[in-house]
Amino acid sequence: MNEGKNETTAAETEIDPEVTEAWAEAEAADLDLDFDELAVLRAERDELKDKLLRAYAEVENLRKRAERERREAEQFGGSRLARDILPVYDNLQRALDAATEEQREAAKALFEGVELTLREIRKTFEKHGIQLVAPEIGAAFDPQLHEAMFEAPVPGTTAGEIIQVLSHGFMHHDRLLRPAQVGVSSTPPASGESAEGQG
Repeated sequence: MNEGKNETTAAETEIDPEVTEAWAEAEAADLDLDFDELAVLRAERDELKDKLLRAYAEVENLRKRAERERREAEQFGGSRLARDILPVYDNLQRALDAATEEQREAAKALFEGVELTLREIRKTFEKHGIQLVAPEIGAAFDPQLHEAMFEAPVPGTTAGEIIQVLSHGFMHHDRLLRPAQVGVSSTPPASGESAEGQG
């Protein structure tokens, strides 16, 4: 008999609408609070994650930049010294170019010494990634490699053709250390045009 009474009381308590409604309200309040806290925590997490990714990207960029600068310093560190030695190369080359056959014969040992010195400079340049830019007469002018020192109309040539090489240029790896200095042909006037201009 007591057992039946207990079951009824429990059943009545379970289906009591006021209690059920109170529990539902309490659960809803707890859930709202949890969702709000969760939203704040998620926002903080996303902000921290964004900051971390930005910091990582910045460190990675700094590492890459430092590596690139190290490689460039290793490759191009001697550029200033090489640029300062180029006039020595030019003067040795000019001395050889200016000498006549008679002078070469008269001072054979001296000129052999100058040629040997010039070869040694070229070998040292090549060892450090410096290549000669030696344009040929008749080749096309290339503004990436050549510097035009003058322009003159020369019969039998076309505009933009190299007519004289004043000094060689040099590349240091993939960079232009100094352009070759050249004279360039301008378009020579046609003989018919000259006659018309005079008339």
